Amino acid sequence: MSRSAARAQPARISHSEIAVSYWIRSLLTSAGVLISINHIFSVAAFGYRPSANEYYYLVIAFFLPLVFLNERQHMQRGVPGKVINALLAIASFCTAIYLAMNANQIVRLGWDLQAPPLPTMAAGVLCCVALEALRRCAGYLLFAICLIGGVFPMFADGMPGFLWGSEYSFAETIRAHALGSEGIIGVPLRVLADTLIGYLIFGVVLVATGGGAFFMKFAEALMGGRRGGPAKVSVIASGLFGSLSGSVVSNIVSTGAVTIPAMKKAGYSRTYAGAVEACASTGGSLMPPVMGAVAFIMAAFLNVSYVEVMIAATIPSFLFFLTLYLQVDSYAAKNGLKGLEDHEREAVGKVLKEGWVHLLGLATLMYFILAMRLEAQAPYYASLVLLIGHMIQVRPNLGALVRSLIDHAADNIVSILGILVGVGLIIGGLSITGVGTAFSRELIQYSGGNIYLLLLLGAVTSFILGMGMTATACYIFLAVVLGPALIDGGLNPLASHLFILYYGMLSFITPPVALGAVAAAGISGAGIMATAFSTFRIGIVLYILPFIFVLHPPLILQGDWIEVSLSVVTALVAVWALVGAAEGYLLGAGRVSKIERVVLAVMCLLFFIPGTFANSAGVGALLLFAVVRSTLVGLHSKSKQDSNWLNRRNQ
Repeated sequence: MSRSAARAQPARISHSEIAVSYWIRSLLTSAGVLISINHIFSVAAFGYRPSANEYYYLVIAFFLPLVFLNERQHMQRGVPGKVINALLAIASFCTAIYLAMNANQIVRLGWDLQAPPLPTMAAGVLCCVALEALRRCAGYLLFAICLIGGVFPMFADGMPGFLWGSEYSFAETIRAHALGSEGIIGVPLRVLADTLIGYLIFGVVLVATGGGAFFMKFAEALMGGRRGGPAKVSVIASGLFGSLSGSVVSNIVSTGAVTIPAMKKAGYSRTYAGAVEACASTGGSLMPPVMGAVAFIMAAFLNVSYVEVMIAATIPSFLFFLTLYLQVDSYAAKNGLKGLEDHEREAVGKVLKEGWVHLLGLATLMYFILAMRLEAQAPYYASLVLLIGHMIQVRPNLGALVRSLIDHAADNIVSILGILVGVGLIIGGLSITGVGTAFSRELIQYSGGNIYLLLLLGAVTSFILGMGMTATACYIFLAVVLGPALIDGGLNPLASHLFILYYGMLSFITPPVALGAVAAAGISGAGIMATAFSTFRIGIVLYILPFIFVLHPPLILQGDWIEVSLSVVTALVAVWALVGAAEGYLLGAGRVSKIERVVLAVMCLLFFIPGTFANSAGVGALLLFAVVRSTLVGLHSKSKQDSNWLNRRNQ
């Protein structure tokens, strides 16, 4: 073999290296989880109670090195890569530990503004490893955006217009990012450390104990036997699982591998099957109780409890999944599709008997969130209940279970941490220069005080940024630059942030990017663009809902019960009309003509638009539809009678 061929071969990794890497990962992950439990429950184990900043640096110290301790990267990079990975892991660990040891001095002596050489060097190292971790977790595009945001304060004094800001030297910039409260250890990382780690662990425990399979079986048992059952299973299972995982693409890959082939077998086209899975998985990240990672960050930005965010998101997410469910049902009715046979699915009772522990875990989670208001502690209690119940029910191999929990917990926590430490550079850059506030003022000025134009500009901005960022990164950035503009424009703060979140998520199902459609098309075998345009059509309600609830907060339960009730009722009628217009089949009426579909589309918009006048016009459109329907039915009936009379006469 030639030298060039030898160099082309990936370096093999020995069993001893795998063992060492595994033990290091296990120790760091275990230490990170234990320090999190010590902080959240105020255990003060061995008398140790770290301050807030000290705890945040410790979270970085235990989890950030795991980004670089990945066996697959070792195999691909060879010996030089192993050395680089080891150095980066050591640098991130030692730097964060040093900053944790000096956390009180950082605050007391104001080291984020003026610090000795050693802390300044440590700040520089932390910024570098944070960017490299971001590159590995999120790719080059977000890396480039965060790099520009990170160095922006050094050039802000020479920028034009609203981009002008206070200028900082190189040393001042890295100190602000790594030692200040608005950079790397800003709001996103604090939310991860204070709350989100527990929910990520709960998701890992749920999957490790068979929760994913349970949700799939439960959905099949509940809905699989109905017409178009496999598609309804996809809607329910992907929504439930997506709420817990928070990752659209990974949810499509995991649940879609089962649901998409089942939909195709039931008679759905490849394109339609992929689109349904992509839309359901996207909506899962917007559905309570967990809503992925973003809801907790939103609560921190708004300085409200997570319960408030969860309650506000309930009706919009319900309307989306109801629309999706009714659409697949209408498609099945229109095309004569059936559900699963009895032998292809298990009975509901049997599924519940086997998976009761997972429902108990979810019930425990909701009890501690809603009744006890212990949002940070709730996932730990729920995880403990899940594990105890699983061990009673299955008696698993404890060693294998622990290894699985540690591996998946490390991967889930690290994938988010690697993004958040990098995104902190953008927030820090915009905050210390004052450009974030200036952007909001400029956006309001461009809109000329027109709230509709402001929302349109906000939607376009959110959608464009969503194409290049993860949902979490997109929301964080927009919460800083766009959120204040919408709130200053007179809109409800909670509705404004939900608006940003929804439009940031829409890039997953909107051409030309549509990453959700790309992942689903890879499983279904359909064309990517055909699937993307189908997801756009099926998920059309997601484009409408944010405008409705941001202009009419009762739809997110912000108002008195009369307004809320009226909003929900009119929204349900609008959903019914929208499904008929989109699918050409109206539940309760059957197939509809093109003229009727146009009337239904107008009716949908009128019922969605808040206000007595629009809703009254919607009632008028409903009456018009009834007239058109009865006329067309009458003409069809008369034509059929005439045809029968002619046939009898000819005979």
